[in-house]
Amino acid sequence: MGNTVNTNLNQQNMKYHLTYDDIQLVPQFSKIQSRTHINLNTLVSRRYGLINPIIASPMDTVCGEDMAFKMMQLGGVGCVHRFMSIEDQSTIIKNLRYKIYGEGFGGPFEDWGVMYDDWHADIPYVPIMAAIGVNENDKERAKALVDSGANVLLIDVAHGHHKNVIEMVEWCKANLKSDVDIIAGNIATAEAAIDLERAGADGLRVGIGGGSLCTTRIKTGFGIPNVTSLQNVLNVAKVPVMADGGIRSSGDIAKALALGASNVMLGSLLAGTDEAPGMIIEKPNGLYKRYRGAASLETKLTHGQEARNVEGESTVVPYKGGVKLIVNGLMDGVKSALSYAGATNLKEFRLDYVEVTNAGLNEAKPHLL
Repeated sequence: MGNTVNTNLNQQNMKYHLTYDDIQLVPQFSKIQSRTHINLNTLVSRRYGLINPIIASPMDTVCGEDMAFKMMQLGGVGCVHRFMSIEDQSTIIKNLRYKIYGEGFGGPFEDWGVMYDDWHADIPYVPIMAAIGVNENDKERAKALVDSGANVLLIDVAHGHHKNVIEMVEWCKANLKSDVDIIAGNIATAEAAIDLERAGADGLRVGIGGGSLCTTRIKTGFGIPNVTSLQNVLNVAKVPVMADGGIRSSGDIAKALALGASNVMLGSLLAGTDEAPGMIIEKPNGLYKRYRGAASLETKLTHGQEARNVEGESTVVPYKGGVKLIVNGLMDGVKSALSYAGATNLKEFRLDYVEVTNAGLNEAKPHLL
């Protein structure tokens, strides 16, 4: 009897769990005359806004100073990774703060979207975002980053529904400046969202094991497909929700936003660009740049961490040139998606989807090529 299955429990959980390739959005009546009239302003956290709903992932081969500043110029935000000393990360934040407020912002500063409540509503606040962990020295890191100018901190761990994360959120809210927003994750369930919001989280990062180099689901057996993860959290969340992992195209971004996500975090789509950290690698068949998962063995060894609990891979990706071309292309696709929905902004962009079979997925691709 030791192998008897709990039939009732299994029956309760017998439902389809979906990811981006499993769904297609349903076209709606539209009066959109030009995609240029579509507004993509959104929130990154409870009080800080974006012109475009994109966040560069806090990976050491994705977002350092150059990427963070370029993302600001493009209307998004870069989350400066934490795989460096507190001093080095704080220096990057100081430099970003100076580039924005010291030299003047090189974009539509007055249109940023900034604070979406009445808190200093007359002052433009561009989000300056950095990642922290949950160890004791991350409290020192958090203080140093805020003192250097960070106003949004991301608690960057693989399993966000954890006692250590909840305690770090509570500590940040009790000990940092009141105008600092805290985003917590990664999570995949409604229970996690409720617990983190109760602790004081100003934003939620959703997605476990869905990243392009993540092996969590293979190594541990845990994880929920990305669409279902988002739905679980969005059903209860009262703060902005970030879709993280599994996004390979502007169509995937559109699906996440249509479900109700406020923004998306991108890693592989931004890797390999000029602004991503790392040198260009020349090979006989072309140019490449390094790209590695935050929990990969290469990342751990590079930053002097113990070579255990490896849940990521490393690779090279083709060199892509400037990130501006990538981001503009993605946002063009998202605006086209809104035009198919008859939506002029992301608040209007909420619609149904249909589930598709593998045949439907193949039909959606250019099948003559």
